[in-house]
Amino acid sequence: MSLSGLAATAEEKGYAPRPFGFEEVEERARALAAAPFDARVPALPPAFAQLDYDAWRDIRFKPGKAFLGEEGSRFRLQLFHRGFLYERPVTVNLVRGGIATPIPYKADLFDFGRTKVSGPLPLDLGFAGIRIHTPLNKPDLLDELIVFVGASYFRFLGRDQVYGLSARGLAVNTEAKDGPEEFPFFREFWVEVPGKDAETVTLHALLDGPSQTGAYRFVVRPGEETIVSVQTTLFPRRALGLVGIAPLTSMYFIGETDRGHSDDYRPELHDSDGLQIAAGSGEWLWRPLDNPQARRISYFGDRDPKGFGLMQRDRDFSSYQDLEAAYQRRPSYFVEPEGAWGEGDVVLVELPTDNEAADNIVAFWRPRQPYPAGAPVRLNYRMRALAGVKLHPNGQVLNTFLAASAASGGARRPEDQDARRRRRFLIDFGGGDLPYFLPDPSALEVVASATAGRIAATSITPNPYVRGFRVAVDAVLDGPGTTELRAFLRSKDRTLTETWSFPWTVA
Repeated sequence: MSLSGLAATAEEKGYAPRPFGFEEVEERARALAAAPFDARVPALPPAFAQLDYDAWRDIRFKPGKAFLGEEGSRFRLQLFHRGFLYERPVTVNLVRGGIATPIPYKADLFDFGRTKVSGPLPLDLGFAGIRIHTPLNKPDLLDELIVFVGASYFRFLGRDQVYGLSARGLAVNTEAKDGPEEFPFFREFWVEVPGKDAETVTLHALLDGPSQTGAYRFVVRPGEETIVSVQTTLFPRRALGLVGIAPLTSMYFIGETDRGHSDDYRPELHDSDGLQIAAGSGEWLWRPLDNPQARRISYFGDRDPKGFGLMQRDRDFSSYQDLEAAYQRRPSYFVEPEGAWGEGDVVLVELPTDNEAADNIVAFWRPRQPYPAGAPVRLNYRMRALAGVKLHPNGQVLNTFLAASAASGGARRPEDQDARRRRRFLIDFGGGDLPYFLPDPSALEVVASATAGRIAATSITPNPYVRGFRVAVDAVLDGPGTTELRAFLRSKDRTLTETWSFPWTVA
């Protein structure tokens, strides 16, 4: 019998190996969930055990050793070395023709820079993570497209963007009042070798953590707005209550609503300036971000959300005045669920920070009912890396300013208790159909509300500089507490803007 005949017979009898696919990662995750969580981290060789950030960054993958280019693909795969904060080993496989093959560790893949290495290194040392390059901005230049390194963190870029916020595979106990936050991590990656004309690159990942395991599939399509399509199956080891789906992590230090944290010459310092929500009801909501004095958690209840994201809406260099950090080019990440996600909350966590180096903003979807232990959870969504893109046709919130309420007599003294309980909020709404109403503001209505206290007054003034209007909302709290303020513009029964949302606390 010929070799082809033997292969056919073996396949008929079920002996032939099944081509690698997402189902295999699911099976690995299911089996891993049935075993106790193993938190052990193999020790690093002495040369890498005490690396600081600069020394770790000085270890560079040699571009000439990159993978994925064997068949003329536009994508290249590079690997990160273990060390610094990234001690846990990650296995990386290449998938070619349905066959997955591990990439063995080799010292000659790296330029070790200032780190001195003596003697042979173990072949099972593993890697810290992966990154993929492609000609994103110019046809003849390979740019970094997407990076996975550290726990389940990853970042990706669209055209003419620079890194800012991050995404994660999963967040667990992020909002917990007691007990530590868990950081699930990707143990293993499988990167499919793309063909010569492939416009996307596909990779799979195995998630592990004390509370769950998971199988992930990422399909990355680079472009002006790079799109990452995510397929995931979670296997809870125990009931998942405080779980965050499609979590985003960002930084907000100073902005237009509060400059009291710093005397920096730069007017604003943030990777994101607002939370955008596309509710299942069709409402669009904008929450300006803040650097609060204490941890603040906000919940936006919804059913089957259409999307949410942390956005860098302000794209004007003059708002930042930073020639190196280029905050105006930081991407926005917008998550769009596929299918019905049921009832839950978009959760926003804002933490105080005294510098621009710390990520202090987290946003994610939390289901209303915990995911039960042992039952797989399947969720799909896509993520878009945006820069200055309008997501809906209505007017947008362009600026938020805080001022003394007119009823409090203008400038306030800190000891004036009554003045502290009155506040004026100025909101610039621009775009959409608002320019049409500039000659006749009387056709517009300010719809404002407060969950506590009351709205004392509203007013509206044409603002041609934003092609819209400046709305003033005077709010009053009769005593210590927090209120959630909301406002939007409408004409008769027609909603003309997204809804501005803002928390206000009086001590």
